[in-house]
Amino acid sequence: MATQELAGKRRVVVIGGGVAGSLVAKSLQFHADVTLIDSKEYFEIPWASLRAMVEPPFAERSVINHRDYLPNGRVIVSNAIDITETEVLTEEGRLIAYDFLVIATGHKYPVPKTRAQRLDQYQADQEKIKSAHSILIVGGGPTGVELAGEIAVDFLGKQVTLVHDGPRLIEFIGPKAANKTLEWLKKRHVEVKLEQSVNLNSISDGSKVFQTSAGESIEADCYFLCTGRPLGSAWLRETLLKSNLDIDGRLMVDENLRVKGRKNIFAIGDITDIREIKQGYLAKKHALVAAANLKLLMMGGQESKMAAYKPHSIKVFVSLGRTDAVAQFPFTTISGIVPGMIKSRDLFVGKTRKQLGLEPHIVHA
Repeated sequence: MATQELAGKRRVVVIGGGVAGSLVAKSLQFHADVTLIDSKEYFEIPWASLRAMVEPPFAERSVINHRDYLPNGRVIVSNAIDITETEVLTEEGRLIAYDFLVIATGHKYPVPKTRAQRLDQYQADQEKIKSAHSILIVGGGPTGVELAGEIAVDFLGKQVTLVHDGPRLIEFIGPKAANKTLEWLKKRHVEVKLEQSVNLNSISDGSKVFQTSAGESIEADCYFLCTGRPLGSAWLRETLLKSNLDIDGRLMVDENLRVKGRKNIFAIGDITDIREIKQGYLAKKHALVAAANLKLLMMGGQESKMAAYKPHSIKVFVSLGRTDAVAQFPFTTISGIVPGMIKSRDLFVGKTRKQLGLEPHIVHA
């Protein structure tokens, strides 16, 4: 970006290149001097990751270099470790000045730093699944359920066991949707064990037998851990925002998505204390509201004109293989091919790419 183009533009630093951070950076790149700080060089569409495990080429579209959608911004591949009133400190000791700050660090999930390494990881996951006769999935939330569905459909004949410590699958949605999901998995010969846990720390090298909390033994050639991930907020506990974290480690925000008590610091996505389930499509809504408010403030608009974010009622799609899904809306639950047509076929990858200003499908020259 030419130096003269930056003159007079406000400096916006976005920490976190996930669903919310990538979209807010993309939305502001021609309105501000934007710097995106992320621990990896790419944005990954998270709800597409399980399809990529059984079909690695799918990741070519869902793992996107930040520079592909942020041509007019700056990307720093690093971790933020501290914040002052005017700067962000990275782990290499680099200080990045800001006029406005957006924190979008979501949940912590260890992934490779480069896109090439991430694509290789998906290839390795597929080989692991291919070579296994029996597979254990630990965790019956959306991630565990969707992975079980992908394997059951793409790898017929694999012995898949899903262990969940709760009384029903996908506990944050209603029992009707959970029951429909359980029925679907059982029809595809996935063995589901509820109200049990697996102590993975007790596994010895080379062992293929896993013990559950109920004393059952499960034989499996490999396993995948699909339990909850910690919030990406631990680093904030030693910063000037330490008093802005609630008891769960989420940043407390006002209706405009500013950190409470701060005029120029916003928080969006899973890191916020907004009372709603944490989902990608809601993180996108946060990003668009925050971007609109930042544009207003940078143009000298009145704070009273800022957009307010209103928590949304529950709307959940859980993909079940390539053609089926279960969907819960505020007043109804449906399953089968109809919700599958909405989500399962492309997992909203084309739509998300378009929102980032990219072609829905990659065209190779």
